[in-house]
Amino acid sequence: MPEKIKVGGVIQNDQLASVSVLAVKDRPGIAAAVLDALGQRGLNTQFVVQVIDHQDHNQMVMCVDRGDLSACLDAIEALRPELQPAAVESRAEVASIAIFGPDFRERPGIAGAMFGALADAAINILAVSTSISTISCVIEDQCFDRAVEALGRVFALP
Repeated sequence: MPEKIKVGGVIQNDQLASVSVLAVKDRPGIAAAVLDALGQRGLNTQFVVQVIDHQDHNQMVMCVDRGDLSACLDAIEALRPELQPAAVESRAEVASIAIFGPDFRERPGIAGAMFGALADAAINILAVSTSISTISCVIEDQCFDRAVEALGRVFALP
């Protein structure tokens, strides 16, 4: 059995909902408008990823506490005339799981090992966000326990 990869720990939350604001014509201020609208309503985003696709459309995925899903959708609906998204989609039951450093930027292959462990456990990743010291992903809530077990097989957790 290969030696486990040492990491600082795991951050996990299995009480999330995700909201995707899809195919908004890209321009400055989209993320600001969405996140400001949520903040004005006291809603905290615990995960955000945004990308511009090959057609210059903005795709934004965020996670909020499960109990805040309806209020989040209301806030985004109020922005519909400004944003004109092709779609706003949500998933009521998702989870996030992350591993954190230290020194991930000097340790190539950490993300591949994490995502490989999840793939080996037949867990589909819905969204990914990384930083210098953290690799986070969103998964279906029903896969949460298997994901924790899968990461425990690959990573040496404190």
